[in-house]
Amino acid sequence: MTYRNPVPTVDIVIALRDRPHQPIVLIERLNPPHGWAIVGGFVDYGECLEDAARREAAEETGLQVELIDLLGIYSDPSRDARQHTISAVYMAEAVGEPKAGDDAKSVGIFGASEMPSQLCFDHAQILQDYWRYRTYGIRPKIK
Repeated sequence: MTYRNPVPTVDIVIALRDRPHQPIVLIERLNPPHGWAIVGGFVDYGECLEDAARREAAEETGLQVELIDLLGIYSDPSRDARQHTISAVYMAEAVGEPKAGDDAKSVGIFGASEMPSQLCFDHAQILQDYWRYRTYGIRPKIK
């Protein structure tokens, strides 16, 4: 019998604390699915989630992040059409100028009212949860 398990991933909503209103960093994906996404990626074997989050942030944006809190765990089997993933989504802060790296085609800096319409995966929901928490202190509900 062959067992299949979901793949662990991390996503990091990075707020730039050295800018007015602390906008967030998103990447435009180089590889399919194309569009805008929260910084993130797969957890390497032997790597803890927090280290994976810091590594992915550095690889994709060149930023050294400070992890602030865990926003939530997102596990809908349809969140990534490529395969079943489970993502630990962190809130982080950084200073400096992000630069596209690794599998990022470009980076963008966005305020709450400036979100791009072409968001990948379940990132529209994650960002809605993030802005609600950041604005009102209301944590995402467990579904």
